[in-house]
Amino acid sequence: MAKKSLEPLTEPMFYTLLCFHRSEMCGTEISSYVNDLTEGRVKLGPGTLYSLLSLFQSEHLIEKLPAEGRRISYRITERGEKLYQQEINRLETCLRDAQR
Repeated sequence: MAKKSLEPLTEPMFYTLLCFHRSEMCGTEISSYVNDLTEGRVKLGPGTLYSLLSLFQSEHLIEKLPAEGRRISYRITERGEKLYQQEINRLETCLRDAQR
């Protein structure tokens, strides 16, 4: 199976990294935050979300924190923060191009 490209980020990828940019979160917190932030426009179902978390861990964009009971939280790594900022810059450039 071909490796999924991380650039440009899909909307679910972008919003998941946005969550970690803000704070450490568990899966249910991510799903709820993205739903609230986008007013339901971006939906992160369990399959999509946990696939992204697995991909992001394997690419060292996030790291798993010690479990608190059944709750597993993650935080962004320096590499993940760099990718997030690159995507912000790419999107800002797209907006500038559209406004010209």
